[in-house]
Amino acid sequence: MKRKIALIAFGGNALLPSHQKGLQSEQMKNAQKAARLMIHVVKKGYDLILVHGNGPQVGNILIQMEEAVNKIPPFSVEVCDAMTEGSMGFMLEKALVNELRKNSLDKDVACLITQVVVDKNDRAFQNPSKPVGPFYSKYRAQMLSRKKNWNMIEDAGRGYRKVVPSPKPIDVVPKRIIRDLVHSGKIVVTAGGGGIPVIINGRGLFQGVEAVIDKDFAASLIAREVEADLFIILTNVPRVCRNFNTPEEEPIKSMNTKEAQQLLDEGQFPPGSMGPKVKAAIEYIQNGGKEVLITSSNHLKAALINRSGTKLVSSN
Repeated sequence: MKRKIALIAFGGNALLPSHQKGLQSEQMKNAQKAARLMIHVVKKGYDLILVHGNGPQVGNILIQMEEAVNKIPPFSVEVCDAMTEGSMGFMLEKALVNELRKNSLDKDVACLITQVVVDKNDRAFQNPSKPVGPFYSKYRAQMLSRKKNWNMIEDAGRGYRKVVPSPKPIDVVPKRIIRDLVHSGKIVVTAGGGGIPVIINGRGLFQGVEAVIDKDFAASLIAREVEADLFIILTNVPRVCRNFNTPEEEPIKSMNTKEAQQLLDEGQFPPGSMGPKVKAAIEYIQNGGKEVLITSSNHLKAALINRSGTKLVSSN
């Protein structure tokens, strides 16, 4: 009998909300809360893959490095991605193991540091757009731009920030390991922050690049690779909406890929908000995926029994 697999993608703010200080104790408690949520999916009979964001966490590491720049040489963005994959993976793995023990569920949890391949010719490299790290003064920004060849932008009057590209993921390096682990019943935490971006250089070898990968697109790619039965995208609203945040707002209970694409084309789902999530969902379905569920963490339990959330299925 084929095992059912669910992949859940959720943001880094699940472990580090903007209103918190970012204390280790806070993030540990948030990981426990996230783990309790994931156990609902396990109890529904699914084997599980988790893909998490890391935006706030990487930002904090880059700030720490800037503060210590005269004492300790800073790391590049992709190495900071790896650092957060390890630290956040540990928090989630420990929390999941403890919740499994509390619920008398005999399952193992594995956290993988995950390289994700991007195309070195991706147009995103010609147009870096994702701000990362601390705010700098104009003088410091100009100096870093000259010395390190960083792309810097003025950010809403708050100072200058480094911007990096956000290329689309095209392959996952340890995909066979992920597939083998989840098909053997293990819970897998992987591709934290969308994974560590690497290109294949002229010698055919992996080479890290300073970039960020959208975690929903990485999650969609992994869901297709492992033939997941259910792709869950957690966001900050219970359902996807038409005319969001207007008097004409209308929650969407379900839609097929054709309807979702039409709403995207109409501009209903902005690029910096619901757009990437809906695009990732469409890609998953169009490449053989079965079902996507988009909802908030607080409504996941209800969404699993069709009482909340937005369901996306094939238009065929």
